Amino acid sequence: MKTLRFIWIGKLKEDFWRGAAEHYWMRLGRFFRLEEICVKDGAAATIAVRIQDESARLVAQLRPQDRCICLDEQGKARSSQELADAVAAWTTDGNRTSCFVIGGPFGLGSAVLERCTERLSLSKMTLPHEMARVVLLEQLYRAATILKGMPYHHA
Repeated sequence: MKTLRFIWIGKLKEDFWRGAAEHYWMRLGRFFRLEEICVKDGAAATIAVRIQDESARLVAQLRPQDRCICLDEQGKARSSQELADAVAAWTTDGNRTSCFVIGGPFGLGSAVLERCTERLSLSKMTLPHEMARVVLLEQLYRAATILKGMPYHHA
């Protein structure tokens, strides 16, 4: 079974985000082995220092074999089918592990963005990072069902 890694800032604090994330985590877990690393939120006095601090801690969790896929509003927007095709391509290399990275409420710093091999946008709109986590998990589950020919996705 192929592995998907997730590295993100902070724990989900609200029950509704946790419930939604757990729902799709369990569904996605039928298709992939899942690994999660939650990095502590930054507490710096300024936003710039907080982004830099969080980014350094995110990069410290990346392994050399990780294919770092950052969620970034400037990233490439994909349809569900395009994401499924990308997931298929990203998971075919047995020497690399797809690793999705979501920053905190102020985004990702240059240290993370320079390390990533892909930038993925979930929407042209800005989403709260908690919602981005849930949407990412749902879309990856959708991609997995597309790849398996299951009826979850209605094109």
